[in-house]
Amino acid sequence: MHLDLDAFFASVEQADNPSLQGLPVIIGQSLRGVVTAASYAARRYGVHSAMPIVQAKKLCPHAIFLPGRMHRYHQVSQEIMSIIRAHCPVVEQASIDEAYVDISGTKRALGTPKTLALSLKKVIKNTTGLSCSIGIAPNKFLAKVASAWKKPDGLTIIEPDAVFQFLAGLSLHHIPGVGKSFLEELGSLGVQTIPDILSQPKSYWAQVLGKRGADLYDRAQGIDHRPVLPKTDPLSCSAENTLEHDTLGLEMLKQYLLIQAERVGHELRALGKKSQTITLKIKFQDFSVITRSKTLHRPTDITHELYTIACTLLFAQKLEQKIRLIGISASNFRTDSAFLPLVTDKRHQRETSLDQTLDRIRNKFGNTSIMRADASHLKGDLQTKS
Repeated sequence: MHLDLDAFFASVEQADNPSLQGLPVIIGQSLRGVVTAASYAARRYGVHSAMPIVQAKKLCPHAIFLPGRMHRYHQVSQEIMSIIRAHCPVVEQASIDEAYVDISGTKRALGTPKTLALSLKKVIKNTTGLSCSIGIAPNKFLAKVASAWKKPDGLTIIEPDAVFQFLAGLSLHHIPGVGKSFLEELGSLGVQTIPDILSQPKSYWAQVLGKRGADLYDRAQGIDHRPVLPKTDPLSCSAENTLEHDTLGLEMLKQYLLIQAERVGHELRALGKKSQTITLKIKFQDFSVITRSKTLHRPTDITHELYTIACTLLFAQKLEQKIRLIGISASNFRTDSAFLPLVTDKRHQRETSLDQTLDRIRNKFGNTSIMRADASHLKGDLQTKS
């Protein structure tokens, strides 16, 4: 089973503010950024996620543009995932607004798949005011395709003996992972339909397109051996922002790095992890990208240390063109107590105490409820990742 919340971010805003119901709501305000989410009313004008805000404003100038409230979306997501886990034994959260559920062998305990799906939809709707679409099928690939089939508020079931009939009429763009560029590449090979893929053996597609080709052939056959796996800890934490204007101004870049260090540090501490490798990401105005990393002798989860390292990496670069995007990521996690600082390290204690205080406030009131003075004027631009 695949459960996908409908237009999640926009729907949360509409549930919290009923006056927005039925209106074109777009999450994302910065003219330099992209659409994070769009309500179905906005989608009717051609607006979609990842579209530049400038283009969205042209397509739907009367839309209501909101900055987004990531802390609120995470709160609602956690509530919904708790509902799913309370009803189902094996749940894999795939993202903030979707989950896979293994319901094999649960008919006696949970009822038929359809009964379970309808029950989940009802509880989620009654609890949060949000609708979701559910797909039920023999594997993850087919279930994800099915959940998108009758959006919004849909329920689609693909029985095992109906898989090939279903796939025969499926457009290639419905296959997860087949985007615009891949479609164009397939078109250049004369591939327009799933039967076109099946007209050649798997070995042919593996030779022509590598692993993508082999995976595509399996999907065309309805094959997906991936199991439903409960969530594991992430391997990295990151934050990045597209800047309001391309810039070489170090003071402005430092302010972005500070708020990003706040985000990454907060996430590390929530996970109970420390990072030994800090990476700076820069995208220039010609869209070229560089990354620079530093591996530490002692791992850290302290905001000020993350910020200082990121600034050091930035200052070491010879910047020959303006920067469009900047970001920080933390990886190479450690939890070994051997790395704990000495209790006599008073500066470390002060920074730890400050971070803990800020974490408590943000957990209660949201990520942008309190900010360090050096970056407070960026609050509106940093409420959603872009």
